[in-house]
Amino acid sequence: MSEDTILKFDVREIRKFLPHRYPFLLVDRVTECVAGKYCKGYKNLTINEEFFQGHFPNFPVMPGVLQIEALAQLTGCIIMTQEQFKGKFAFFAGIDKARFKTQVVPGDKFEMESEITKIKYPLVKAHARGFVDGKLAVDAEILISIADGIEA
Repeated sequence: MSEDTILKFDVREIRKFLPHRYPFLLVDRVTECVAGKYCKGYKNLTINEEFFQGHFPNFPVMPGVLQIEALAQLTGCIIMTQEQFKGKFAFFAGIDKARFKTQVVPGDKFEMESEITKIKYPLVKAHARGFVDGKLAVDAEILISIADGIEA
């Protein structure tokens, strides 16, 4: 596979390299990914998401911390698709410059993109953003730590 091969994954394939499972797998599909460089994907949100039951019952909004987690999971996809990291584990290690611009609510397609900005093993830094209807919802710098761990 060429370094710039564009990859796509449905949720069954995502589960092969991310260990997250219901209700915590927050990436439904990867629409475009170049290993070690960038990734695009999305999470379809319905009123049936567990977090909407308590956040907030009369005005359901996706918690910002889960928006960030979804971006971190998408960033993990960029890393875990690289051959040298097979059998490793991507841990969410930090966040900088997070800004929330609009609410993410039931019925939204939370579109995400993440681009690696720096790799200094075992740390990976990325610029990640989430959108709803083409409008910026969240923008953040994500830090991931690569470690030995479980396979998904």
